[in-house]
Amino acid sequence: MEFTDLGLSEPILKALAAKKYANPTPIQQKAIPVLLEGRDLCGIAQTGTGKTAAFALPSLDYFARNPKVTPMRGCRMLVLSPTRELAAQIAQSFRDYGRFLKLSVETVFGGVPINRQIKALSNGVDIVVATPGRLLDLIDQRCFTIKDTEIFVLDEADQMMDMGFIHPLKRIAKLLPADRQNLFFSATMPKEIESLAGQFLKDPVKVSVAPQSTTAERVRQQATFVNQAEKQALLHITLEQEEIDRALIFTRTKHGADRVVRFLEGAGIQAFAIHGNKSQGQRTTALQAFRQGKVKLLVATDIAARGIDVSGVSHVINFEIPNVPEQYVHRIGRTARAGAEGVAISFVADDERPYLKAIERATRVKLDMVALPENFLEAVRSLPKPAAPSKGPRQTPAQQTKRADGQRRYQDQQRAQRGSPDKAHRADGEGGDNKPFRRRRRGGGGAVGTHKGAVQRTGAPR
Repeated sequence: MEFTDLGLSEPILKALAAKKYANPTPIQQKAIPVLLEGRDLCGIAQTGTGKTAAFALPSLDYFARNPKVTPMRGCRMLVLSPTRELAAQIAQSFRDYGRFLKLSVETVFGGVPINRQIKALSNGVDIVVATPGRLLDLIDQRCFTIKDTEIFVLDEADQMMDMGFIHPLKRIAKLLPADRQNLFFSATMPKEIESLAGQFLKDPVKVSVAPQSTTAERVRQQATFVNQAEKQALLHITLEQEEIDRALIFTRTKHGADRVVRFLEGAGIQAFAIHGNKSQGQRTTALQAFRQGKVKLLVATDIAARGIDVSGVSHVINFEIPNVPEQYVHRIGRTARAGAEGVAISFVADDERPYLKAIERATRVKLDMVALPENFLEAVRSLPKPAAPSKGPRQTPAQQTKRADGQRRYQDQQRAQRGSPDKAHRADGEGGDNKPFRRRRRGGGGAVGTHKGAVQRTGAPR
């Protein structure tokens, strides 16, 4: 089957041809015809299967055939995403597929000034891709409304639940109009997700393209048992021995991600960290450097497991394996994309062995066990010390030079304002003695009781 067989409008087919996309993926083959009919859809598919195009293409087709003026401070289509990175990528996909349509696309998420978003949404937008928190902020400030939404998409519903968005989602459901098309996508479908789907969907068509918790067939999966305190040394050896184009290294905590980066930098290995404590600017800088190949290693928490769509990720390294099997599936789904092959390497400490067994049961895949390298103990003893903590991604030499120049200019300005070392500027511009200023004490000597005579006593006479 080809995209030309699905009945999509000509501008969309032209955009797909420009990106050299000819054949739809299984989720696209099943979802697009249903959505073109205007039906609600509940799609179950693991990450990396082409879900974004599955809902973007038929939605763009609807807009091409039904042009309308955008509602003031509102939108015609709303897509909810769990993370900022995923929201940005979804929005870019809409721009790519709709490049020959005159449609407006905006992203709404935290970590950036809200006033810019208010201005961008003021005249109405065709498509808004948002995270739940910032969307509700805008609604609460009466700067945005979703009462005119014609198409609603909830993407990565299971991660929404994991991140505690259940109550915001229920609020959003009540604010949407009753007459709308609903699209619901999730990699897994436990009972809690089914219950959530029931609040959004009306007589949906269910589409599933992969069994729950399956892993990519083209990923070579292996694991090594190692003490937690010795994982850093094993990581350094792995990076030396493996032929890595780009690697995602996953930790369970934000502090752990920063710690891994500091140890790598201490060994002269460049890496960036991305997690919830990083500012939006830091996260964007790190992702762009990783996507452009300027840095090969990106250390991330699970917030990025579904929010990073970067081609050429050859390795996924689980520095700490997740305690939820489904999260393991999402992590290793970052590699072996677009027909390529990949490698997933897991470091397993003693207390993580139950997690490994749970992953193997859920995925029905037995990981290849790899012994510690022969020179491992020597690597542990000679592990370089970590670099000093930094507030953001390491600056380039040009950035460091620019900052140093700025600091010198500031110091020169301060010295010019103070004047020469033996003169101090007064209000009238004339020089004066360079003596430290002392506040004159009232009443001469300033000793205790100086103003005693000026105080009148009240009450009984003397």
